[in-house]
This record gives sequence, C-alpha cells and structure tokens, in this order.
Amino acid sequence: MDAARREADIPTSHRGRMAESRRWGDRPAIDGNSSFKHRSERGGAQRWGRNRLAGRTGGRNCRVAVLELNHISKNFGAIQAVNDVSLELDAGEIVGLMGDNGAGKSTLVKVIAGNYPPSSGTMRMDGKEIVLHKPIDARAHGIEIVYQDLALCDNLTAAGNVFLSREPMRGIGPFKILNYPAMHERAGKIFASLKSETRPRDLVESMSGGQRQAVAIARTMLAKARIVLMDEPTAAISVRQVVEVLNLMRSLRDQGIVIIFISHRMPDIFEVCDRIAVMRRGTKVADKRISDSSPEEVTALITGALEKA
Repeated sequence: MDAARREADIPTSHRGRMAESRRWGDRPAIDGNSSFKHRSERGGAQRWGRNRLAGRTGGRNCRVAVLELNHISKNFGAIQAVNDVSLELDAGEIVGLMGDNGAGKSTLVKVIAGNYPPSSGTMRMDGKEIVLHKPIDARAHGIEIVYQDLALCDNLTAAGNVFLSREPMRGIGPFKILNYPAMHERAGKIFASLKSETRPRDLVESMSGGQRQAVAIARTMLAKARIVLMDEPTAAISVRQVVEVLNLMRSLRDQGIVIIFISHRMPDIFEVCDRIAVMRRGTKVADKRISDSSPEEVTALITGALEKA
C-alpha cells in the first residue's frame, strides 16, 4: 500500500521513464536537473574505457623488441659458423651469451655489429628491417661493441680515448684546436653516470682493468648507444675489478640500454644477467630467463650432455 502511494506521488511524466528503466533491469537516478540517467550507460562507458586501455597497452604480446634476429646464418665457405639463430632483445635487459670456444658467439655478435654480413636471415630494429654492410651502419643504428682487447690507446687520457675520432674543436675561422675542457667535462659526466671513479685526465696506461672497461663503455655512451655488445669484459681482471665492471653493466641497464654479455665465467652471468642464451656448434640450444635455469643446466647444454632447453 505504501509503495503504491509513493508511486502515485511521482509525476506522470516520470512514470513512463521508470517503467522503461525497469524493463532494462536498471534503477533510475535523478541528477540536479531531475533528468534520469541509467547505470547501464555508465557501465557501458566504463567497459569502453577498459577496452580502450587494453587496446592501448596491448600487454606483453604486442611489444616491439629493440632488436630482433630472424634465422640468422653465417658461413665461411664450407664452415657453418652460425646456423639459423633467432633472438629478441628488449630494452633494459642484459642477455648472457654462453658457449664453448668455436660455438659461434663472437661471429653472431660481429654480425650484429656489422663486421660480417649474414649469409641468410634478417634483422629488425624497432619492428623495421635493417641491413648492416659495415660497422658504421651499426653505429648509426645505436649498436656499439666493446671488444675483448678494448681497442684503447694507452698513450692517451681517458677523455682522449672516449672522444677518439670524435674530438670537439674550437677556434676562429680555419684555425682549430682540440677543445680539451669540453672533452674533460663531458667525459667526467659520463663516468659519473656510470658511477665509476675513472678520472678524465688520467692516462689509460696507468689504469686498472676495471677502469679500462669504464673508458671503453663510456665511449659507447658518447655515441648514445641503444645496444652494447660486450665480448669477455670480465676476463683476465681481478675480483674487485670484476665487481666494478658488473656494476657498470647494471648502470647501462638502468638507463634502458640492451647488453649482450659474452662470457665463460658462469658466476658473472648468473650475477648480472636477466636472460641467458646458449650456443653449441653454431646453433642456439637455449634461450630462457636466468631464474629458470641453473649453472648445472648451462654446463650440460654447453658440453652436449643436454641437447636443448
């Protein structure tokens, strides 16, 4: 009776809308202007917003890798150094590349660096196919390599090595000299960003192995590298210097740079890497998260006791 009396008090113009709302299974709400809005409309807007967000983010499956290798092979005459290797590199990760001597690690890295053209296969960067004929092409795409021998000039300072062949000049008209203050200042900032104690004015010949690695890495930073290939950076240096080099690699990763870390030192790989790829006889036999693997498994993959993982 009370419900019927309350409904009788509602204006006739509103009753039709209430009946329509009941047929749709929603209860009406009245705003300040006494106009009716349905929760179904708001719910639809919320669902549209969620779908729009899902389409924009797309999840991990819609991400584009910084560098993608598709079925890369490299042969030298009858020798197959790299055989049908595919690999994806994402921003801000360190990928450990392991394998026995002659497994094809260095050859694969040199293909990425533009030293060797692949015999077959393609490379894509940010979803676009790239062709590297020489190292300068790789550098133009932000790919830098730190060789095992570092390729430093011992008779130059740290800043001189960082700016080698890219020295800033100053002067008037045709008379130019090297701008040493600018070189020292810029090199000092790079070393500071790497959290290295290397000083720009020190000669390389008096530096430790870790400091030399810092100079080589700083050279890649000057070129605004997106991908850094490091060939045995922790070989033949002391334990303290190894820690310094691993910290340098973490600093690069924190800046969103991709690192391929070639090493035979299992503890270093498991200390700093996010992913590990294992090669044997030119073929990739494993590519997995470091947390999903173990030193025993990697050893078995390298020696052939385990075929694939």
